[in-house]
Amino acid sequence: MKNKLIFSGSLLMALAVILGALGAHALKAKLSTDQLLSFETGVRYHLIHALGILALAGFSEQFGEKRLRTIAILMVLGILFFSGSIYLLATRDLYGMSGELRFLGPVTPIGGMLFIAGWILTALSVKRN
Repeated sequence: MKNKLIFSGSLLMALAVILGALGAHALKAKLSTDQLLSFETGVRYHLIHALGILALAGFSEQFGEKRLRTIAILMVLGILFFSGSIYLLATRDLYGMSGELRFLGPVTPIGGMLFIAGWILTALSVKRN
């Protein structure tokens, strides 16, 4: 499990850096200030939670494998729902999908709740041990 966390966390970190660079360079001239700030928020949370997954690998002996897997899944789904929806919402005008992606608005807070659940489960797991 430890190697899977390191592998997944590393790939998610690489993707966050790529998307951060995309936002800072290629999208800077194409997005409004608000859209760019939103995109950067998605990247920030993406980076933080990818680091969280890497940190889980370092503490993997303190958790049961099932608990560790659950926390990692919550973090990955949080990145997908929270950051992914922000990426799509911030760039939707570039793809001519202004109205079509409005349904993603409620997806963002679901991702935030997944992040919170992952961190609370982490805290509870440590407290148990």
